[in-house]
Amino acid sequence: MDKAIGLVEYKSVATGITAADDMAKTADVEIIEAQTVCPGKYIVLLSGKLSAVNSAIEKGISQYSDNVIDSFILGNPHESIYKAMNGTSEINDVEALGIIETFSAASIILAADTAAKTAKVNLIEIRIARGMCGKSYLLLTGELAAVEASINAGCKILEKSGMLLNKSVIPNPDKSIWEKIT
Repeated sequence: MDKAIGLVEYKSVATGITAADDMAKTADVEIIEAQTVCPGKYIVLLSGKLSAVNSAIEKGISQYSDNVIDSFILGNPHESIYKAMNGTSEINDVEALGIIETFSAASIILAADTAAKTAKVNLIEIRIARGMCGKSYLLLTGELAAVEASINAGCKILEKSGMLLNKSVIPNPDKSIWEKIT
């Protein structure tokens, strides 16, 4: 595995910024996002070679463990993760709509990766804790059976950590709803 992403979610902005600096100095990683999220938490999302991401995330967790809410390291992430996180996915046709909602920022990316790798679906958006009081969600689309399988697989990962808040699958969503959410 040559490519990896990792994230640490902190309780404190000051700790998050300090940890981001330490992680960047620990290994050759690219910081994708380092920002505040609701309600006053801080996330650091980075990428690089798996060994570098491991080193940086390990440093960010061990050095600041009292302020860590959640974290992950993901080797070989699904290629659609990046566009979905940035809100730049181009989806022209929706057959069924799948939604997963989580209690943390880190857990939604793991669920999205699992869902995307389970069946032929398209990730639409991964909303990471912004404007949601720390919760996160993902939207995906595809054929109904594929969406159901992907949502179930993503939720199974979340049930282990207790971070699953809710899920839904909407067969053939109304056009007016689709236009409002994309």
